[in-house]
This record gives sequence, C-alpha cells and structure tokens, in this order.
Amino acid sequence: MNAFRQLLMSAGSHAPVGTWVMSASPIVAEAIGNAGFEWGVLDMEHTPLDLMGLVHMLQAVGNTKMLPVVRVPWNDTVTVKRVLDAGAHTLLFPFVQNADEARRAVAATRYPPEGVRGMAGMSRGSKFGTVPDHFRTANRTMGVIVQLETPEAVANLEAIAAVPGIDALFLGPVDLSGAMGHVGQPTHPAVMSLMAGAAQRCKGLGMPVGTVGGTPEAVVQYRAAGYTFVAIASDLGLLMRGAQAAVKALTTPDGETHVHTLAGGTQTQPGGY
Repeated sequence: MNAFRQLLMSAGSHAPVGTWVMSASPIVAEAIGNAGFEWGVLDMEHTPLDLMGLVHMLQAVGNTKMLPVVRVPWNDTVTVKRVLDAGAHTLLFPFVQNADEARRAVAATRYPPEGVRGMAGMSRGSKFGTVPDHFRTANRTMGVIVQLETPEAVANLEAIAAVPGIDALFLGPVDLSGAMGHVGQPTHPAVMSLMAGAAQRCKGLGMPVGTVGGTPEAVVQYRAAGYTFVAIASDLGLLMRGAQAAVKALTTPDGETHVHTLAGGTQTQPGGY
C-alpha cells in the first residue's frame, strides 16, 4: 500500500501535519524532515527543482520520518513518468479542474493495463531492477492527490473524488482566493466559507482532504473546518520568519543594532553595523 495513504488511514481524528519544501535544497529538506513533520511537499511547480535535484531531495528525506509528496509542475504524462522513475510514490497534481483531468493524472501513475506509464527496467523507482515483479506491483504503491484551485474545480468535487485511484483532494487557498477575486486574501470570509463547505462534502464522501495555511492560526481554522491533513507554511517561510524575528529582536525602532560585550554590556551602534 502507498505510505501516504497508510498515514491518512492510521491518523484517526489526528490531522497529519506537514509543510512545503520550497528551497530545492537536499540539506534543508533533510533538516525539515527531522523537525517532526509527518509529511512534506517537495515542490517542482514553484521552485527551480529539476529531476536530478529531486533525486537528491528524495534521498535526503529518505533519512527522516517525513513522508515525501512530490508536487509535479503540471498534469503531464511525460513529467510524471520521469518523477516516478526518480523514486517518488505520492504525487500532488496542481490545478485539476474536472474528472477527465483527474483520470489523466491517475493514468499517468499506472503501468498498463490500468494506465499509460512507460516501463523502464532500470530506474530508482524499481530500486534499479531489484523490486520483485515491479511492473505488476508498482500500481498499488502509487498515491495521487489532486489540487482544486478554482470555484469550478470545487463545484466538480464529487465527480473528481469519484475517479478510481484518487486518494485525496487538496484545496489551494491562495489560488482559490485569486480565482474568487480576493487576490492575496486566502482567509477572506468567502474563501473560508467555500473551503469549509468543501471539507464537509469530502467528509460525506469519505474522501481525505488537505490544505495549507501560512500561520498556525489559519491551520487551526482549517482543522476545525474538517480538513484531514494540513500543512503549515514552508521551509523558506519558516526560515524567513525566524531570521526576521532575530533581526527585529536585535534592532531598535530607529534602525540601530544592539551590540553586547562582556565589558560594556548591551549598547546600540548607529547605522546597524
């Protein structure tokens, strides 16, 4: 069985917590994986991450307990084939609008006769040919999550969820807010209302549904609305917050920097140096 599907099934009332990995850095990914997150998205859509970089990221995260979910840049069969050959097992497909696009995503992850994935006997995905009966068993290890990022996609939620092979849905609040005319306001009341309604519809279908929030407060709201797996911010977002907080703590309102010495104690130094 797919490891991410197992995580969702064993979670019970606990919504597994993940994050986004935007740095395209294996060492940062490994560090984040050791921070306690249960799953993490290795993002190829909005980062400079290429295939060889993805291999290195998967190797790094493989040393941690964090389950990797790879967001492919688009619902493209060739890209999916190469990402799976690189060793990914759970994929997140962006901007899926309807059941036909969901079926195309699933088909790209399956070997024939269930799908159209090309067969390669020697790849990292088959542990270089050492997985017994790989072509017959690999389909069972695949996980497919599709993103709904527009009101049109949310309207088609039931049809998308009914596609065989879809393991979970994911609502992207930032793109959804833009599509609803509330650009940059993912927690706008109208957006939150639509997202809450989507979560309840998924609950009625028994379909896991996830989302991402920029702050713990937003994530708490999503969990309360019924989201069954949630992500908080990203590695770069968490890094920048920590860095900015450190700078702020050591800088006075007029831009002077606090300087501490054993001899003179804490003083301010003009100009920030």
